[in-house]
Amino acid sequence: MEAGGLEWLLVPMQQLVSWGAAGAMVFGGVVPYIPQYRDIRRTQNAEGFSTYVCLVLLVANILRILFWFGRRFESPLLWQSIIMIITMLLMLKLCTEVRVSNELNIKRRSFAAADSKDEEIKAPPKRSYLDFDLNYFWHWSKFTDYVQCVLTFTGVTGYITYLWLDSSLFVETLGFLAVFTEAMLGVPQLYRNYQNRSTEGMSVKMVLMWTSGDTFKTVYFILNQAPFQFSICGLLQVFVDIAILLQVYLYGYYPQKPASHTAHPASTKAL
Repeated sequence: MEAGGLEWLLVPMQQLVSWGAAGAMVFGGVVPYIPQYRDIRRTQNAEGFSTYVCLVLLVANILRILFWFGRRFESPLLWQSIIMIITMLLMLKLCTEVRVSNELNIKRRSFAAADSKDEEIKAPPKRSYLDFDLNYFWHWSKFTDYVQCVLTFTGVTGYITYLWLDSSLFVETLGFLAVFTEAMLGVPQLYRNYQNRSTEGMSVKMVLMWTSGDTFKTVYFILNQAPFQFSICGLLQVFVDIAILLQVYLYGYYPQKPASHTAHPASTKAL
């Protein structure tokens, strides 16, 4: 009788834990970007955040959704990808608006100190996705250009997936590319910090949430026997997160001068 009573209590508790874990998987991935989003809105400065992070996550989650059509995995992981795509588009929209606004402010300050000819030279050029200039890739002046790029990528990869959906080799490769791309999420931020010799402008809370979230996610993959690609790349993602946290410590306690380089303006701004 006592064992039956315990079973009656444990079953709903296990169900609640399962629902909680699924909810954490769906929405936990976007939580790290909330403090970064708020910081950018508050300071009106997006220089410390690399929008290539958004590019990496958009590509990774689009590929993961396409992988789902070839090999069905748990629905929380599918919904996580959908929510993440929406979140990254919102981050891109904010960063683009802030960057363009700052460029316009610079233009007005230059106009006050120079004649009309100088002002024309100093006015920042507007870059469009339709220009197809690789030097300005992912550094466009309008949010709609980013949307066009994402839709084009989705259409092309979706069509290729439709043609090769019956090939198990293609499907498994697609799954690996999806999770490997996501595993490289922190690399743009890692490189940006290295270039600046500083982590100023980057939300440390965001990276801490990355680390805890990626650790939870990797354990979830292993316990729920997700495709092996998920577990391997999850571990790689945790290592990259730890490397960024080491940068926070090193550059915080041992400040260094920024690396001097005369690269193209588009390469020095990892937006």
